[in-house]
Amino acid sequence: MASVREQLRETLIAALAQAREVGVLQVESIPAFDVSVPPEQKFGDFSSNVALMLAKEAKLPPREVAQRLVHQLMGNGEGSTLLEKVDIAGPGFLNFYLKPAWLYEVLRAIHAEGDRFGCSDLGHGLKLQVEFVSANPTGPLSVPHGRGAAIGDSLARLLEATGYDVSREFYINDTGSQMERYGRSLAARYLELLGDESARMPEDGYQGEYVVDQARAILERDGDKYQNLSDEERLETFTRLGREANITQQRATLERFGVVFDEWVSEKSLHDSGQVDDVIKELKAAGHAYENEGALWLRASAFGDDKDRPLVRSNGQPTYIAADLAYHRDKFERGFERVIDIWGPDHHGYIARTKAGVRALGYPDEALEVLIFQHVTLVLEGRAVKGSKRAGQIILLDEVMDEVGIDASRFFFLMRGANSPLEFDLELATKQERENPVYYVQYAHARTCSILREAEKRGVALADPQTTDLTPLKHPLEIALIRKLAEFPEEVATAAEEQAPHRMTRFAQDLAAIFHGFYRDCHVLNASPDVAAARMVLANAAGTVFRNVLHLIGVSAPEAMQRDDES
Repeated sequence: MASVREQLRETLIAALAQAREVGVLQVESIPAFDVSVPPEQKFGDFSSNVALMLAKEAKLPPREVAQRLVHQLMGNGEGSTLLEKVDIAGPGFLNFYLKPAWLYEVLRAIHAEGDRFGCSDLGHGLKLQVEFVSANPTGPLSVPHGRGAAIGDSLARLLEATGYDVSREFYINDTGSQMERYGRSLAARYLELLGDESARMPEDGYQGEYVVDQARAILERDGDKYQNLSDEERLETFTRLGREANITQQRATLERFGVVFDEWVSEKSLHDSGQVDDVIKELKAAGHAYENEGALWLRASAFGDDKDRPLVRSNGQPTYIAADLAYHRDKFERGFERVIDIWGPDHHGYIARTKAGVRALGYPDEALEVLIFQHVTLVLEGRAVKGSKRAGQIILLDEVMDEVGIDASRFFFLMRGANSPLEFDLELATKQERENPVYYVQYAHARTCSILREAEKRGVALADPQTTDLTPLKHPLEIALIRKLAEFPEEVATAAEEQAPHRMTRFAQDLAAIFHGFYRDCHVLNASPDVAAARMVLANAAGTVFRNVLHLIGVSAPEAMQRDDES
């Protein structure tokens, strides 16, 4: 699609140059113009606004410019190897209808490139890091973490497919009051299990059965060895034990979800290594931090924030932003040229201050991008699901995977853009029917496989796509299917550039709808031999693209599903 678009652009530029040379159009320069895919196939394969862009300088109505360009394109044979016809629409848009040969080459390209079809080198190997999930180690991962994990991992896959050198990273927020609160909660549950009547759960402690489960596991493994520790020693011990247990559990949940991180970086390690102190000193030495009322402040307002932010509190303790800036400096010092942070909805207010701090450290604006995703509401039988016994007021990601499976979980988390709230219909996600979008897409892939399996049973081999006559593919659904397959590489590039992995779920559903129509109306193996051979090539190409798009979502591509034996 991209190469055809570029070929069409070059054809237009050549026609314009010729029109200029013979005096048909009086223009000095070629303006920037679009060549895009129209919203509906009836408007052609491609459309361009070139005539509208030229009209002012040419001192002609856009439709007149369009007519003169069409004459150069078609009236004297120019573009005849590519163009079937060109229509003028509306105020002067050019709609291009291409000869079918280009579509047949798409099928050959898919077969030649296989799982690389859709990939490109847009990133040119640029070293890029995607940091996502980054949960506090104070409990299991919840539903919002699941959405962040699906978005982050799918975006990383898209960036890899478009030529970036991608690293996935989890930032462990293991310092601060929330860790102490968790340590006190876990210690209280441990003492309760020992029958210590003096044990008191903190008023703001962590609830949920998982805290009791962890305390019981510690008791079964270590016995009562922590019962007689001092309060300070017990807090340090249970904060450490809880941190280790929760990180282990979070890692296992993410791996089950299909997400594996290249690095896990601890906030505590930044403090222990002196990196937080170093970044504070650097900002102060550069004049980007100042003292006021016993605290140290970052001049964030000088770098785009709405006000200055504290780096060190009046009690001498660094703030969260100090550690965050030390972490980001560490990222860039490790050689990442671009960093994408994916944060939950409650972190929107941190964007400006973090970007201001990164600018103050001397890094360019484009080095750091922040993607915020919105809330998830789980819905069952039309009503929001409120909470979980295992986790108190939250619902665990593991519980969702237990209920609907990994594939449905990942697909549904990606069905809306990150900046839109998401309703996750648990009942729909479990249905084995076309209303369930992930089932609908996977079933389409299974049907491509069933065609080839049935062909093998009948002793019909898949013909070489490079030599097979594909001209029998003329049915409107065949052409629509090939056109959709042709859009895939550009759709991948757009999803990566716009950081919009939800586009892959939409593309997959659109492709499935067309394929199911093709499967229904264009019988493959019962057609004449030449038609059957061409349709098998088309079905096999569709299977390749289904696998590729499902991989980018992190969803499996089953080769057999219920009722997949139709052919």
